Amino acid sequence: MMYPMISGLDELNQANALLEECRRELQAERIPFGEALETGAMIEIPSAVLTADSLAKRVKFLSIGTNDLIQYSLAVDRLNEKIAHLYEPTHPAIVRLIKATVEAGRRNGIWVGVCGEMAGDPALVPLLLGLDIDELSAAFSVVPQVKFLIRRLKLSEARQLADFALNCESGSEILARSQALARRIAPGLFENQN
Repeated sequence: MMYPMISGLDELNQANALLEECRRELQAERIPFGEALETGAMIEIPSAVLTADSLAKRVKFLSIGTNDLIQYSLAVDRLNEKIAHLYEPTHPAIVRLIKATVEAGRRNGIWVGVCGEMAGDPALVPLLLGLDIDELSAAFSVVPQVKFLIRRLKLSEARQLADFALNCESGSEILARSQALARRIAPGLFENQN
């Protein structure tokens, strides 16, 4: 089970306490339930990234919700035509927020996944894997393309891309480098794109 929109430790503690209360009620009423249920927290806002170490100590996984993380970090609504062009998944700040979350997970022995449009974009998959993401949650329709690309990707190349991105000051350069790698290893996925 994944808690959405966690902003910090107090909210996570409240959610865990509520879950524990529900478990006790089910036990008292002898209603069977999945006692091994793993709980995780969505990382969708900058405050969650900044408190990810504390959160990671109290959950079994973190899942980065890239759509909201980008929107709230860059103060841009991707659905607003007037400012949607400012929505930039490869903005250096976003890359660093993703990496910081992964590092918090590693320090605390839990896995970190990504959901949202980034996870299903074949051009960005090499970057995410290079940042050491453990799991991608993508729309059913793009899973075959993502799997195709992953099977052809060398982890060393993905890590080189991530190193470049973490030291780059330009989101457009990061995007271009990620697209170039994806196109080189899986050109068939991009044949109908300009």
